[in-house]
Amino acid sequence: MADDIRPGRRARWSFWAFVGFMLVLMGLFVTLGIWQVERLGEKEHLIANVASRMTLAPEPLPPVGEWGAFDADAWNYRPVTAAGTFRPEQTVLVFTSLADQRGKYSGPGYWVMTPLELAAGGTVFVNRGFVPEESAEAFAAGGTVAPGLVSLEGVARASEEINSFTPAPDTAKRIEWVRNTERLASLAGPVSQPVAPIYVDLPALGDGTLPQGGETVVSFPNNHLGYAITWFGFATLVPFLLFFWARRQRAPKPAKLPPKP
Repeated sequence: MADDIRPGRRARWSFWAFVGFMLVLMGLFVTLGIWQVERLGEKEHLIANVASRMTLAPEPLPPVGEWGAFDADAWNYRPVTAAGTFRPEQTVLVFTSLADQRGKYSGPGYWVMTPLELAAGGTVFVNRGFVPEESAEAFAAGGTVAPGLVSLEGVARASEEINSFTPAPDTAKRIEWVRNTERLASLAGPVSQPVAPIYVDLPALGDGTLPQGGETVVSFPNNHLGYAITWFGFATLVPFLLFFWARRQRAPKPAKLPPKP
């Protein structure tokens, strides 16, 4: 009799195990949908925040003595002014591939990052703009910059983060892969300390002029609503699939006919 019961128990265990798996899967889909809704709120907040900051009047950077408590995120995308002397011989090229450009040039190329030694001390890296690959050699040593003390206006950007996937810089050619101010300072050579945790994007100098400024990215892809609808749709579909599957499992199976003599 035990042998007759065991198959039934195994069938019931398999049935409820599958039901449990499907319910866990539905919970996972709901969790992913909620996460995408949260990401949607964060992205909308970022877009609104950037749009509001970009309309502010330009403001001088905090004094160098306050850089120890500098909140780079609070200054990100804010118009700023600075005065200092460019050090073109310490320029670092940062590889990029420019798309959705505002100027004439796009595709593979480099950001021209030149240190600006402030009149009050310290260094701010200035992103003078984009140059295509074929023009990079002319800007490897900075190209032409205004001599002496200059005053400039641009958009502050927080230093880009690095991770385990970020390639090491090409020290021989002074080429970087990320606009991280600490790595830029290390690659540029001795610069006036401290180094600001932000860099400054310059505006465009004119149509076709290199470096091509004014390429600050102020639009961000926002597909989180579509992702959320997709995950919630999967979660809604699970109970229907489970219902029809259970109904089919519970349906009486046709009796087997005895073999013909």
